[in-house]
Amino acid sequence: MAITIQRLGVGDEAIIQQLALDDALFGLEPDDDQPLIALDDHAARQFLANPAVLYWVAREAEVITGFLYCLVVPLRSGAGSEVLLYEIGVHHQWRRNGIGQALIQTMEAWMAEHATSAVWVLADNPAATLFYQACGFAIEEEQPTYLVKNIEHRA
Repeated sequence: MAITIQRLGVGDEAIIQQLALDDALFGLEPDDDQPLIALDDHAARQFLANPAVLYWVAREAEVITGFLYCLVVPLRSGAGSEVLLYEIGVHHQWRRNGIGQALIQTMEAWMAEHATSAVWVLADNPAATLFYQACGFAIEEEQPTYLVKNIEHRA
């Protein structure tokens, strides 16, 4: 098994569009979710052109076996930035082969090259928490509470 990891950029719109359609294959319960609505070509290009977006895919030959999507958040004081790890997924047929860890290591290498001090992730289930801990993440004693407010779009 020869896994390669590629950072996506402008020109890779078809890849994130296909990942949206194949989303259920990368979730906790394969085929349990509905596919996401894929971005159109223009929106996908804008997404990938955004300098805050970091998006990597893992491949075995031409098969996408995993992905990691995170955002660079500039700090408002001092120099540097932090990363919000927004989403990671490994195709259900490729799990337990080190692909998720390889994606995390790729993100960490990028962070080291770009003087990025910390990465944050919201682990919303026990399996995710164990995975992140195996990758060196730690639960802080004072846990923040994330609040959500949905805003309706105006037409």
